Amino acid sequence: MARSILNKKSLTFLENYLNNAAPTGYEWDGQKLWMKYLTPYVDEFLTDTYGTAVGIINPKAKYKVVIEGHADEISWYVNYISDNGLLYVIRNGGSDHQIAPSKVVNIHTNKGIVKGVFGWPAIHTRSRAKEEPPKPENIFIDIGAKDKKEVEKMGVHVGCVITYPDEFHILNKDKFVCRALDNRMGGFMIAEVARLLHQNKKKLPFGLYITNSVQEEIGLRGAQMIAERIQPHAAIVTDVTHDTTTPMIDKKKQGHAKIGEGPVVAYAPAVQQKLRDLIINAAEANEIPFQRAALSRATGTDTDAFAYSNMGVASALISLPLRYMHTTVEMVHKQDVENVIKLIYESLLQIKSGETFSYFE
Repeated sequence: MARSILNKKSLTFLENYLNNAAPTGYEWDGQKLWMKYLTPYVDEFLTDTYGTAVGIINPKAKYKVVIEGHADEISWYVNYISDNGLLYVIRNGGSDHQIAPSKVVNIHTNKGIVKGVFGWPAIHTRSRAKEEPPKPENIFIDIGAKDKKEVEKMGVHVGCVITYPDEFHILNKDKFVCRALDNRMGGFMIAEVARLLHQNKKKLPFGLYITNSVQEEIGLRGAQMIAERIQPHAAIVTDVTHDTTTPMIDKKKQGHAKIGEGPVVAYAPAVQQKLRDLIINAAEANEIPFQRAALSRATGTDTDAFAYSNMGVASALISLPLRYMHTTVEMVHKQDVENVIKLIYESLLQIKSGETFSYFE
């Protein structure tokens, strides 16, 4: 493979995919973009009731391997409309209340997007001695309406979903920055694996299920559903993990990971050791740099959903190091993105049809 594997078409898709909003429970527009891009590289698609999309290579094969990312992004819901036309919110996923003040938002309504802002009292009016921090109970959105009646006339009601409009850009030539890199990057990377398999004319001895799951941000729900539908024999999941080299992060608690230093291979109870060893062997054989992370109890990713489904599925996690998770300026390194793609690709080439990953053979 060429040293740089992301081409102009790939990056154009990535930008369009990231700039499209796909909040938890409303992922379908993003899924349509993803499926359109993936179409030349797969044999058929599978979709489910809640919107998970799966591109399949070799759909008639009995042995099934999943590579997976999740499609949804964090957001807010309108929870209460005050008499003077201000909107109060609740989370849809792990939205960070501390970054909300002064952010522009898109409110999704049946009449289209309504713009708003998270307001905040001016510094001049706040008590320096006892300054109240932003918290879910006091942040609010102003859409320029004079009262509740005008809000409703604009099409905004309780239950409308709210996203940030921040769009994709590149810093210093090789740092991708956007909201929702968690985990739109996962969907992008597994699609690129499919593209490389097609481009390099690789024939796999098993069915490959390129899976873009919904509703990860509220409890791995999409992965739970699609794992039961596919019933795979093995699953390689990709998600993001924290770059712990930025300020105010305790490496003794969070471990060490840094953007630009390679994919992060997870060690955790849900990670099947033989599958993980296969991945590490693929990295070493192909000189792909990687890092390691130990995760207590659960990985907190769709790996857990696949691992404990269907009486146990051999599962592993390859993470993309990321800065500023769940903000609107999430950041990853282009080189890490390419190396995650390469590592999944090379790992697939090592899996044999019928492999049980058993400790007792």
